[in-house]
Amino acid sequence: MLDVTGFKKRHAHRFGADPAVFVAPGRVNLIGEHTDYAGGFVMPAAIDFGTLAAISPRNDGRVIVWSENFHEQVSHQIEGLPKNGGGHWSGYPLGVVRILREAGFAVPPFSLSVQGDVPLGAGLSSSASIEVATALAALSLAQADPPREEIARLCQRAENVYVGASCGIMDQFIACRGAENHALLLDCRSLGYRLAPIPENVSLVIANTMVRHAIAGGEYGIRRGEVEEGTEILRSHRPEIQLLRDATTKDLELWGAEMPENVLRRCRHVITENLRTVAAADALAAGNLKKLGDLMAAAHASYRDDFEASCEEADTMVGAAQRLPGLIGARLTGGGFGGCTVNLVHADRAEAFASRLHNDYRARTGIDAEIYRCHASAAAHAV
Repeated sequence: MLDVTGFKKRHAHRFGADPAVFVAPGRVNLIGEHTDYAGGFVMPAAIDFGTLAAISPRNDGRVIVWSENFHEQVSHQIEGLPKNGGGHWSGYPLGVVRILREAGFAVPPFSLSVQGDVPLGAGLSSSASIEVATALAALSLAQADPPREEIARLCQRAENVYVGASCGIMDQFIACRGAENHALLLDCRSLGYRLAPIPENVSLVIANTMVRHAIAGGEYGIRRGEVEEGTEILRSHRPEIQLLRDATTKDLELWGAEMPENVLRRCRHVITENLRTVAAADALAAGNLKKLGDLMAAAHASYRDDFEASCEEADTMVGAAQRLPGLIGARLTGGGFGGCTVNLVHADRAEAFASRLHNDYRARTGIDAEIYRCHASAAAHAV
């Protein structure tokens, strides 16, 4: 757990001013991968790992950001922020500030301290957590309170344009609109959403494969390009298909032969994943945990086989989980190619499940995985 009181005191000591403090959560996606940028459906939950942002005003025209995780400080004139993130951790908070100012918010000079406990590279959205925490902090100094949906879009834009990572809206949105003890079904095109309660007798167990995950370019960008290529082919037959969420499995039957095999499989994953995600939200709302688990298993198989975004370690972790008592459902979560699996587990079995999963995975891979027991948490807020 992050120490808010100590964090606030350290900022005051470093910068000579008492700060306002904000927190934004990480997230785990229960189902719905690579559907967000296709305008489809996702079902994440905010988790009790997050980022703290402490902010206080300055009068020298500068933005100074201190990272407690990296023990490093950056300093820029607020009128001369870098044009891009340059691959540095500071690109996330500085990008948010630049985008907010471009959008017309009068963010003044400030000192900012940031500290997070979202595991880096694990696919639990450490980037969106720091973006949203920074946005709330900066907007507080600008005396602005835009709708949370707008904050999510601006933070997404910062990551897309300033950092150079082609993420969809899910991560920033759940940080802005998550709710304690609930998952959230999000329509990534309209930003309409509904909450689905997670029963008290269900625990979230997140298992880090320890295979690092990064989305700026690389395989993530290749997959997104393949989805867009397939969408363009379907649009040539049905112009009303704006994004792949508008397409159906029937469309693939009719015109999938025009696609390269890899593009066909990527599109099949996205189209069927949208159907699974809506069905999973309905199952969770109805308390049908058996159906929810079956849908998660099917989602992992599709992610592995059609989208080819899993890895040997993640498949091993999911396979180990499926053999353990107490499991409701397990799958690889996040952008893929490593990171974490998410496991829904009966709460009375969660502790033993986590221990056995750790031991079984180590026996099969030699990797000492990190296992996190979490609960669905609230959206970003002042603390």
